[in-house]
Amino acid sequence: MFNLNTVRQDFPILSREVYGKPLIYLDNAATTQKPLSVLDAMRDEYLNVNANVHRGVHYLSQQATDLHEAAREKVRQFINAQKIEEIVFTRGTTEAINLVASSFCESQMQAGDEVLVTEMEHHSNIVSWQLQAQKRGIVVKHLPITDDGRLDISLLTSHLSSRTKLVSVAHVSNVLGTVNPVSDIVKIAHEHGIPVLVDGAQSAPHFKVDVQAMDCDFFAFSGHKMYGPTGIGVLYGKEEWLEKLPPYQGGGEMIDKVTWEKTTFERLPFKFEAGTPDYVATHGLAKAIEYIDAIGFDAIQQHEQELTRYCTEQLQTIDGMKIYGPQRSTNKDAVVSFNVGNIHHLDMGTLLDRLGIAVRTGHHCAQPLMDRLGISGTVRASFALYNTKEEIDALVAGIRRVSQMF
Repeated sequence: MFNLNTVRQDFPILSREVYGKPLIYLDNAATTQKPLSVLDAMRDEYLNVNANVHRGVHYLSQQATDLHEAAREKVRQFINAQKIEEIVFTRGTTEAINLVASSFCESQMQAGDEVLVTEMEHHSNIVSWQLQAQKRGIVVKHLPITDDGRLDISLLTSHLSSRTKLVSVAHVSNVLGTVNPVSDIVKIAHEHGIPVLVDGAQSAPHFKVDVQAMDCDFFAFSGHKMYGPTGIGVLYGKEEWLEKLPPYQGGGEMIDKVTWEKTTFERLPFKFEAGTPDYVATHGLAKAIEYIDAIGFDAIQQHEQELTRYCTEQLQTIDGMKIYGPQRSTNKDAVVSFNVGNIHHLDMGTLLDRLGIAVRTGHHCAQPLMDRLGISGTVRASFALYNTKEEIDALVAGIRRVSQMF
């Protein structure tokens, strides 16, 4: 196990105060804090290596390009993709899903064809497809969840049809923390000749992802949820699929040759990377991956699952506590969403904030899931490698204090 005190020193923001109280940051599912190694690397590149990547013949451009493409290789290794051509840089998970939705529906779907998502999806994996439904007449179907916030895989086959062209599913729910059996989902979908997109925004930061072992056709994740900068993300796609799909955007970088009569497109992955990339952010993402690798996912996962278990157990001692999703840490990951009695989640979150405790409140970009649960929103505590049991104790004490006020 890593030294928690040493790790926390890598994140200076954790030592600041809020309203005169020590900051307790439990909003990691929304975004994580950034270690000094990431911030220093990005600052150094802007100071010493800043130049637009690709095609430049001068030294700085070549150096910046080397860092940018080294980051792509780092990502490839991180998720165990087979080829570097299968790694497309995006602005985040949302853009990656929109890319697939747009390009896949344009080339692979017709009016009446179906995409299957689940009842626990983030809006980015719902609205992206609804936009295509409005444009192209496709149908968005959803797989229901159980009362305890899991997917019943036995229902999957019955929700597939000859018109189902894609299954798109969250690896981990950003509300319930449910870890979905994506390998089983992929296997069943592939038996029906259907490709699968996996939203990995809440899995890539917390445990090892192997896209080849998973055998998914697409996988999306964000840098800012895994100690990297904002505005950078990744779409992994099997080469055979990326070759089939048309470009998502047009402009510089993604072209081979442009004439008034016709444009031909660049090879993978550049076909999907129109315009100047955020090459400093890709370097920051690579440094974030290096930081995770140095600690090791075994240690990170053990620590975060212990925090999840401990938080769940302590919250259950509070009168009126309602926790949503699986109750055991073996079935969920790094997220605990809850409400207490009739206290509105916004009131709870606002008063906890005055105690220096940062949690997320609301529908968490998952309103259909809230409708399924029969609520308007929850309080969500989410954990990262730098969180401690003492912070959870402070959260529990804070909830008790707020409860007494009501």
